[in-house]
Amino acid sequence: MRGFTVWFTGLPSSGKSTLARLIEKRLTDNGFHTEVLDGDEVRLRLSKGLGYSKEDRDENIRRISYVASIITRCGAIAITCAISPYRNIREEARKEIGRFVEVYVKCPVEECIKRDIKGLYKKALSGEIPNFTGISDPYEEPLKADIVVETNNETIEESSNKILSYLTKFGYLAE
Repeated sequence: MRGFTVWFTGLPSSGKSTLARLIEKRLTDNGFHTEVLDGDEVRLRLSKGLGYSKEDRDENIRRISYVASIITRCGAIAITCAISPYRNIREEARKEIGRFVEVYVKCPVEECIKRDIKGLYKKALSGEIPNFTGISDPYEEPLKADIVVETNNETIEESSNKILSYLTKFGYLAE
């Protein structure tokens, strides 16, 4: 099998990590080699010391993209779940990786605020957290995502089935 990357993008608390972990489990259960690059985990290890300026966010995504490209080149499946708020850096990742499937985890900010178990939106809204994506920093929605899942209107099973169907239909996974 040729490797590929499934790149989840969306607002904080939209459901990226939850979906990524479910897709990972379903693929692993079917014998595929997968690796999840979760934005929160990457920031603790690979991108420790980076802040939240546009430059630092871009560098974080470049690091994730580089690791995903290696995983892809080795014939495995990289699953990334990072906000990756800027279109241009997502396009840069697509070009670097090649076999790249962008999944836009679409969810209204009001719903993301309700789901926020870490309390980050509350802090951002009160001004405690500057440059918070979706509040005081922009999120640029994909113009042509390969897959759009609407986590406020779909169950996690419906969204994951949509992703796996796409991967099968377009030859990333064998039937």
